[in-house]
Amino acid sequence: MNLFGNDCFPQNSSMPSEDDFLIKKLLLTHDPDGRSLDSELLLRAMENVMCYAATSQVCGFHIDAIAKDDVSDIEVVGSQETLAQIIDRIKIEMLRKHPGKENLHTRTMILFDVLGNYRWDVKMVLTLAAFAAAFGEFCIIMQQCPCNPLAVSVSMLKHLPRNLSTLKPQFRALSLLVRTAMDVTKCIIKLEGLPFRYARLDDETMVIAKSWIYVATYWVTRSMVACTSQIRDIKAKKPERSDSTLIAAWELSSLAYKLSSICTHLRRQVDLCHQQMEEKMHQKLLKVFQEVHPDNQDVLGILLATKDELPIKNSSTQHKLGVSEVKDKVVLILVSKAELLPLEGLLLLLERTYDHHHHKKLEGSYEIVWISVSDTWTDSERDMFDFLSNSLPWYSVRRPWVLYSAVVNYIKQEWGYKNAPLIVVLDSQGMVTNSNAMDMVFIWGARAYPFSSSKEEQLWDEENWTLKLLLDEIDPLLTTWVEEGRNICIYGSDNLDWIREFNAKFKVIRNAGVQLEMVYAGCKDLSEQVRRMSAVIGEELHRNLFTFTKLHFFWLRLESIRRSKLKLGQTIHSDDHILKEVSALLDTANEGWVIIGRGNTADIVRLSASDAVKWLDRFPEWEANVTKLGFVSALRAAIDPSPPPPPPPGPCNHSKVVPYAEGLTEETVLCEKCMHPMKKYVVYE
Repeated sequence: MNLFGNDCFPQNSSMPSEDDFLIKKLLLTHDPDGRSLDSELLLRAMENVMCYAATSQVCGFHIDAIAKDDVSDIEVVGSQETLAQIIDRIKIEMLRKHPGKENLHTRTMILFDVLGNYRWDVKMVLTLAAFAAAFGEFCIIMQQCPCNPLAVSVSMLKHLPRNLSTLKPQFRALSLLVRTAMDVTKCIIKLEGLPFRYARLDDETMVIAKSWIYVATYWVTRSMVACTSQIRDIKAKKPERSDSTLIAAWELSSLAYKLSSICTHLRRQVDLCHQQMEEKMHQKLLKVFQEVHPDNQDVLGILLATKDELPIKNSSTQHKLGVSEVKDKVVLILVSKAELLPLEGLLLLLERTYDHHHHKKLEGSYEIVWISVSDTWTDSERDMFDFLSNSLPWYSVRRPWVLYSAVVNYIKQEWGYKNAPLIVVLDSQGMVTNSNAMDMVFIWGARAYPFSSSKEEQLWDEENWTLKLLLDEIDPLLTTWVEEGRNICIYGSDNLDWIREFNAKFKVIRNAGVQLEMVYAGCKDLSEQVRRMSAVIGEELHRNLFTFTKLHFFWLRLESIRRSKLKLGQTIHSDDHILKEVSALLDTANEGWVIIGRGNTADIVRLSASDAVKWLDRFPEWEANVTKLGFVSALRAAIDPSPPPPPPPGPCNHSKVVPYAEGLTEETVLCEKCMHPMKKYVVYE
């Protein structure tokens, strides 16, 4: 029965009248009850079968690449049967002979009754999978026949032909038809996968698109019934006849031509629908982020929109979860490539969030949701994403490669994502409160909750250029030293001769009774030479508190400090002391540098490598001031002997409580605000 007539479809994409009748019959069989599966994943698995079948020179199949997807991962939602049982039942129906009903159309409609409870794309993919199972079994036996006695015996029991060379035209036609059917199916999957829950196509576009879905599904199903029947008939043939082979090849070629014509028109319609949906989804995203919501569910629902209603997963449980899992929480949307961050950056992110001691106090208040973005998802990128998303403690979009392209484009255009990782913060109502909190997290960790831009400004208002800011909790012992108010010297260079000379100078000073802790922090460019320097220092000069990973933490945080300051509108030419100091350090960090400070005070001095040696050589000249002013202030006074600025009018009421440390009461403590000596009081607890 030729339901389309001689011309498959007119150029205006309207359906011939014969198709109206066909569509009505198809819709009578269509009774979806919510059963669903991942049609794209199953199609890839089906392609995998056909690709392995292509290794048979007789079968003549060609598919470019082998898919790696595991069909066992595919869950049939809403069905009591497993996927294997469903495919087997469909395959049996396709292979079955129906006395008096061998007409292809009749058998196709019988199959539509079997598939009535599934979506249109699922009907197509299940039919393709059933054919692939039947064809794969046939190819396995034929490939093994020359060398496997078991295969030879099975072939004889099934009455399979010994020589398939005369069937090459038939297999070439079958190969072409199956490839075309897969192309049509991919178009339908793309069309069915559009986010109709969040945006609607124009009525006329929707009507035409649905009609194409119905007719394309029919012809793909009919084609697979024909292919399966021919595989069945090959098994039953006695001596092969060339005329019957040519007739079979012609039948399959005719179907391939029909499907090719459908595919051409369908692609055009899919592109039109996709373009229209892109525009509507983008406007929807713009609107939803401008509206006020009672919670974050509407925003996250469209932002994490996929074909799956459970778009995220938790690595600890591997459970599929909906966006309700993070309802009423501050959500940090982590956007990155599949590899996320370099290892050291990834470890720092973990240390500053889930491993941070403040995280326990905030547990349940915020969550990280990782959206991985790629222009073209390769197998290696998928493997990397699966490994990381199954290992890291935060939530992830389970299958980011099926995110709607409108969402990915929104992230790129509106959030400015350009392959560098960023953290966009949504408050409990889904409002964007920080366009990128990555640096904020690196600097303060969980203390930065709720990670908003206003919180970032508040934290900077409270900060001074201190050792605590430089070293904040990178190493527990260093943190203790800072809290105890110890003198600490942090230095870096890749020149071993200078390092030895510098430490020799400080050894003289420590022998003079000055308490001073030494910390090697390397250079901004952490090469293998810095790693070797660190090992030599640990063996010869002093213990190393910074592992090579912690050296990376130190420099990553410094870069974050500078970026955060610049993001707030500061410039290196402004009067922002922290920005000036950190920029100077980063810009000269590969030339040798020294920072000396005391505890969590603003009493801190930065020197170049040459200046550090010069002023340490002159220690006897200013040693007398150490007892009076303290080591750091005495060094500062020696470098800059100019008198301090006059105090502000009226008394300075600034006070500071510091933990007791031996010798601290004898030192002069300068006020962080006016830099004048402070009175000392002892508080007993």
